[in-house]
Amino acid sequence: MKPLILLFLPVLPLAAAAQVPKASTAAEVRHYGIEVAGLRVGTMTATRHAPVGADATYSLVSDVQVNFLFYHLKIYYLVINRFRNGQLLLSTVEAHTNQGDFASRTEWKGDHYDIVADQYEHHYKATETTPIRYTVTNMFFGELPASQARAFAEYFGDYFVLNRAKADNWRALRDGREDEYQYANGQLVAIIKKNPLKNFIIRLLPE
Repeated sequence: MKPLILLFLPVLPLAAAAQVPKASTAAEVRHYGIEVAGLRVGTMTATRHAPVGADATYSLVSDVQVNFLFYHLKIYYLVINRFRNGQLLLSTVEAHTNQGDFASRTEWKGDHYDIVADQYEHHYKATETTPIRYTVTNMFFGELPASQARAFAEYFGDYFVLNRAKADNWRALRDGREDEYQYANGQLVAIIKKNPLKNFIIRLLPE
């Protein structure tokens, strides 16, 4: 069942043991449904929490459960990003799955980031001196600036390359993986996660 979990893990955030910041009335919240072959298999919630001075917090939470004949796939995944003055200070990712528990962490140390990604069949450790100002989670809260060339992928600990395929449509590429982000009136309405087994779609739910 390895291909099944690899289909979902790199993109599905979670609701699990980690504490998610409580959304205030001033928070921006986006609710999405996760579909495979036209079937709803989970939900995703992206939240931009009310800023506190120069500090801003984003969270991305998903709950996915899929039954494949005699196999039950369950994935919980959580991303929390903390920014100050537009720069990422700390990103944490926690994944809890049928295959075990996994985590990624990117932390600013004053002059560099320490990056450790210990995920299912993905292990990466690095330092980065360039301040990170744009992440995959940011893509949920407005269409990308035309000049945005990459987005930091919290799960992997490195970057997606971004390019505009057409109006309101962006491609995110990394190591042979391709995701398509679709916008309408500046709002993210769908993400198509492309996979040899089966594409799945993260679709904005009506209010």
